[in-house]
Amino acid sequence: MPKPIRLAGPVALATLLPALFAGNVAHAQDSTGQDAAGSSRQPRLGEIVVTAQKREQKLQDVPVSITAVTGEELESLKITDLRSVQSYVPNLAVLNSGVNPVVFIRGFGSGPNNVAFDQEVSVYLDGIYGGRGAQFSAPFFDLERMEVLRGPQGALFGRNTAAGAISLVSARPTSTTEGYVSAGYDFARQGFDLTGVASGPLSGTLSARLAGKVTRQDGYIRNLYNDRDEPLLRDEMARLTLRWQPSSDVDLSIKNEYGRHQLEGGVTVSGSLTEDVYDGDFGDNRYISDNYAGAGLSEGSGIKTWNTAVNADIGLGDHTLTLVGGYSHFKTNRFTAYDEIAPDGSVPADGGNARFANGFPETFDQWSLEARIASPLGQFLEYVLGVYYDTSDYQLHQDTYYRDVFTLTGHQSTDFDQESDAWSAFGQGTFNLTPALRLIAGLRYSYVRKSATFTQYTVSGQPLNPIGPDREGDLSEDYFDPSGTVQYDVTPDVMLYATIARGSKSGGFVSNTYNVSEDGFRFGAERSTNYEIGLKSTLADGLATVNLALFRMDFTDLQQSAYDPDRRTFFTRNAAEARSEGIELELQAMPTRSLTLNANLAYLDARFIDYPGAPCLAYETVAECDSSDPESLAAHNIAGLPLQFAPKWSGNVGFRHMADLGNLRLVTGANMQFRSRYYIADGYSPIWGLQDGWAKFDARIQLGPHGDRWNIALVGRNLFDERTRGAAVRFPGSITATTRSLSWMDEYRSVSINGTVRF
Repeated sequence: MPKPIRLAGPVALATLLPALFAGNVAHAQDSTGQDAAGSSRQPRLGEIVVTAQKREQKLQDVPVSITAVTGEELESLKITDLRSVQSYVPNLAVLNSGVNPVVFIRGFGSGPNNVAFDQEVSVYLDGIYGGRGAQFSAPFFDLERMEVLRGPQGALFGRNTAAGAISLVSARPTSTTEGYVSAGYDFARQGFDLTGVASGPLSGTLSARLAGKVTRQDGYIRNLYNDRDEPLLRDEMARLTLRWQPSSDVDLSIKNEYGRHQLEGGVTVSGSLTEDVYDGDFGDNRYISDNYAGAGLSEGSGIKTWNTAVNADIGLGDHTLTLVGGYSHFKTNRFTAYDEIAPDGSVPADGGNARFANGFPETFDQWSLEARIASPLGQFLEYVLGVYYDTSDYQLHQDTYYRDVFTLTGHQSTDFDQESDAWSAFGQGTFNLTPALRLIAGLRYSYVRKSATFTQYTVSGQPLNPIGPDREGDLSEDYFDPSGTVQYDVTPDVMLYATIARGSKSGGFVSNTYNVSEDGFRFGAERSTNYEIGLKSTLADGLATVNLALFRMDFTDLQQSAYDPDRRTFFTRNAAEARSEGIELELQAMPTRSLTLNANLAYLDARFIDYPGAPCLAYETVAECDSSDPESLAAHNIAGLPLQFAPKWSGNVGFRHMADLGNLRLVTGANMQFRSRYYIADGYSPIWGLQDGWAKFDARIQLGPHGDRWNIALVGRNLFDERTRGAAVRFPGSITATTRSLSWMDEYRSVSINGTVRF
């Protein structure tokens, strides 16, 4: 029997907040009816239609803790990737790690240290599964909506959704000819972005949509070596969608998308291990040369992607057959440099950063197919049944360059190759016991097979890392993920639900650890269980919504990876048990026809319950934990420590206001996002491994005619230039001239002017 959720304080607070809130422009539902100038009817909050349960449903009718953001809001707020959307979604964090973003929901996510990790939070693009952070990391553009589902989604979303899922839905071709061109210039980044979309019918049954985007921007951290702001951003994307509707029973779409995302330079800066990293102007400067460690390579990261999705809905009597097929490919380049400015601000006389560098280029190919059948609605039993299959090939090459490290100079490499096959059968049924009471039961059976090889060798010079024997391994796993939900309509506008759901993430292999042991090469699957009760309500005749979720998530065999700076290596293992519990509150109101208020608040208590064999902590003595002694590490347990990237409090508040100026309309909005402090480093240092709490402010002012045929807008993000760090590590003196911390910086202030013309 699970222990009670200890949430008395947050729950009490939540009962008071509906009277206090003011909100955020970016969230779930857009306002409608506000163009009806002169109308005596008070406009109502609009509704978003989502597909969280593989059917089109109103957001307020879905018994899941879900935040949905429209494509229009994503564009207006200059949200271009997963990293920039996290501030608008409760209990969502995205680690900035170049071309491999790592998503955390409710404190759980797969860290970046084992590059080959499948993700705990999978991303789906038009129904295509993406279990790797790089698959859909290209910038967001021309989306219909984004859905963030918190908690295990094993029954309907399939593989590796132990903590949650993110569903991206691109805009579809339209039945009438339309489109737009949007251009912006960022004053802080001294660069531009340009987006163009054209959509319309090609015949009576065939329509098309062509979209493209180009971005050229400078960075926000000064590199003293080459006197430029880094990282430079170079993006190109193009998407072509064809939609064929030969009859009312057939709807077929084919989408092909190409993306290139390139960062020249990096976002790491040095800090002290013993002094507050926020003393002085932390993060203003870095020093990285072009010929790092004699490798003749420049720092940077990039990815090229190709994604194809085929979606078909076919009417079979009163049932609907849905087919989703996809191909996903990416190729990354990543060469990581390490800032060598000393904690006192000086640049080393030996040229700075010429001691150590590494690279992690990847190649990935995946084919997938899903088929499901959905029953008609309005009967006692409504169901969705389906099968799923995917096969993939993943290759990772690692280069390590070093010069004068322990007097050693050389070049070492590893190669990792993994093949994977997975299939599953799933179903979910809704039993309409009464018009107001529903029981929803789901079950998924999954089978996963993986095989991997790992080789390591010294390319030139003297070996720095010990080279062990080559490794190879196979695994096959199967598991059941059941879920059950009771949903009750208190009134037509107020719904309560309670859920218990299981989730799974498959095991795997260590991809980038030199001299990995035979036992340490493979790690096991992890399992999650989510207990959740929630409320969704629409109040005041559609003028306000209040959504509330209380949850507890338990993980067993949680997959963890960590960096040991003393031995310059990575560890990957399963932690025995971890738990997060908390509350998520989302509020929205329209007090007048021209003003919309939104607010989100999340409380999270996420920590290890049992973690024997954990890496040593930064503040522990050798007597407490000796990383060179296997017996000392085996006895080391960090039960009770919080999970990383998991602030206790997070949320945002803001507003959107529209004012008529004759033939023109002025739209203004602002948003404040906040986080309490949270750990960002494996060593849990209270000095360099702890990110202080922060608040960031965004704002937008837009002018254009009614009907929005054109508009011009001024957009500011992080207007007060709050400096925050996404992650940190400790580097030993053997690699850098001085032992120091290294931090990955979040984006600084951005101010841009944007213009859009629609046709």
